[in-house]
Amino acid sequence: MSVVINTNSAAIVAADNLATSNQNLQKSLNRLSSGSKIVNPSDDAGGLAVSMTLSAAASRSGAAATNIGNAVSFLQTQDGVLKTVGKMLDRMGQLATLYADSTKNSNDKVNYQTEYGQLQTEISSLSSQKFNDIALMSTISVNTTEGGTGTVSLASVDLSTNVTSLASLGTASIDDIKTAITDVAKARASNGAGQSVLGFASDVLAINKTNLEAATSRISDVDVAAESTQLARWNVLVQAGTAMLSQANQSAQTALKLLQ
Repeated sequence: MSVVINTNSAAIVAADNLATSNQNLQKSLNRLSSGSKIVNPSDDAGGLAVSMTLSAAASRSGAAATNIGNAVSFLQTQDGVLKTVGKMLDRMGQLATLYADSTKNSNDKVNYQTEYGQLQTEISSLSSQKFNDIALMSTISVNTTEGGTGTVSLASVDLSTNVTSLASLGTASIDDIKTAITDVAKARASNGAGQSVLGFASDVLAINKTNLEAATSRISDVDVAAESTQLARWNVLVQAGTAMLSQANQSAQTALKLLQ
């Protein structure tokens, strides 16, 4: 084997190996400290693109679920009003029956009419209630998928028509009140069906979001156990490479001894 001074091949090889080991050690440290396998785009360019797409879809699923939750709150508020209107119509039916009693004098009927009129006015007021400045009895549409392709339309509720016909005990019949009660019952049934559909849609979004996040995790999240093993490996190689580079640098002393 030739002995040279200008080129220390062993030291060059040792330095290259040390640089590689040190670079990989730094990658392991970065991955473990960040919790991500993809610290830099160059680590996995394709995986980065896929994980970003999946993460964005998961975020949209969460946003769609929030919108559905708001729609359910809207329906629950609407149903609360409808339930109250139903009770008021029940009372108006009682008043209409009492008013028709031939044993009641004119003062009795005036009292019944007063209460009846106040109830009718209150129902008219409730029909114009709002939820976050949106008419509570209006039609609304809700997206049920993260891509916006699924939509549930919630029908409007018309209380004003029947309520107007109930303005006075002298003109409103029991049948008119029964019709109004039936309409409110149908509206509550439709409301309940809407809440049920939105509940199922919310369940699907939750499942999709969970699966999207799991898929993203498999691509981008570091396996701490596996990476810790790699960290130990590269740490040992860096120490060994440092020691061997030191030894290789000492080999030049051989040439000096030959010159003595």
